[in-house]
Amino acid sequence: MAIVVSKLIPEFEANATGGIKVSNTSHLGQVLVLYFYPKDNTPGCTTEAMQFRDKYKDFVKAGATVFGVSRDNMKSHDEFKAKLELPFQLIADTEEKMCHMFGVVKNKIMYGKKVKGIERSTFLIGPDGILEQEWRGLKVPGHVEEVLKAVKEVKALKKAA
Repeated sequence: MAIVVSKLIPEFEANATGGIKVSNTSHLGQVLVLYFYPKDNTPGCTTEAMQFRDKYKDFVKAGATVFGVSRDNMKSHDEFKAKLELPFQLIADTEEKMCHMFGVVKNKIMYGKKVKGIERSTFLIGPDGILEQEWRGLKVPGHVEEVLKAVKEVKALKKAA
């Protein structure tokens, strides 16, 4: 089932670092930020993770929970999280269930060869489980600030409703 802006996200369940289970209902009442990235310990992904880390307190203050998602396994995530001192959890989507559900698996050309990879994407889910906003095929610079601004807007809109 595809995800659609302004609709409830479909059912899913995944394991994250810290022994946490994440599902479509586990964070109801909170704004949820899921950012999908290609691979632990690569330059762009490291930069993106550090930017979410550096703004993490602002996300929490705005009422959001942040999760990074990639196809890496839990051991890789644990090492990446420790190395960068990430205050948020990482979801190990080794079977690509979430990646396919959110439509972030794309064919890419790498060193002249066709490979299946993750398109850097972020999804903002409101406290009611509805997908509020999505960013696909994004570039890292300035992205985290844009997501934080959108979190604050969603929070303000939901309070006003």
